[in-house]
Amino acid sequence: MTSLLKRASRGDQSAREELYPHIYQELKRLASAHMARERAGHTLQPTALLHEAYLRLIESRDIDWVGRGHFYATAAKVMRRILISHARTHQAGKRGGGLQRVDLDQAFVSTPEREPILISLDEALSRLELESPRAYQLVELKFFAGLSFEEAALALNVSSRTLKRDWETAKRWLYRELQGSRQFPNEDKEGNG
Repeated sequence: MTSLLKRASRGDQSAREELYPHIYQELKRLASAHMARERAGHTLQPTALLHEAYLRLIESRDIDWVGRGHFYATAAKVMRRILISHARTHQAGKRGGGLQRVDLDQAFVSTPEREPILISLDEALSRLELESPRAYQLVELKFFAGLSFEEAALALNVSSRTLKRDWETAKRWLYRELQGSRQFPNEDKEGNG
């Protein structure tokens, strides 16, 4: 698969045609998982998200594919960025609004009211990538690509036990980052949220 990816990204049409059936089902699963967290009535459909992400991935000539896990993690990132871009466009001119309490895990579910949260979360993830690249990669692999700890550990070449600690650290770090966001209120006194 890696050699097909490299050939396809260099413009080899036969490699693109050979690659597509091998990755279609997994990309469809990723797109469906992303769209399941989106608001009702979203204008993008999973198939459209899949195709847009595939085109961006395959047209990218600056990625040196290192394997299947790398491809799917990158695909999840591209899909997330497509949806964030869509949310930003949708929110243009709709600034403000009331605060609402949202758990970190629920922040990934999109509704028109939560689009500012998704944008804040995307910005926090960009900061996490600078602060701790492995923790960022873990969030990409675990949450957005749907890999297990064991699969992510193989992709990142570390133990699943280490990644479980990284996961807890990443969740706490993201929550602290988002506490200051106007769209993501502070934790209450009981520590819920």
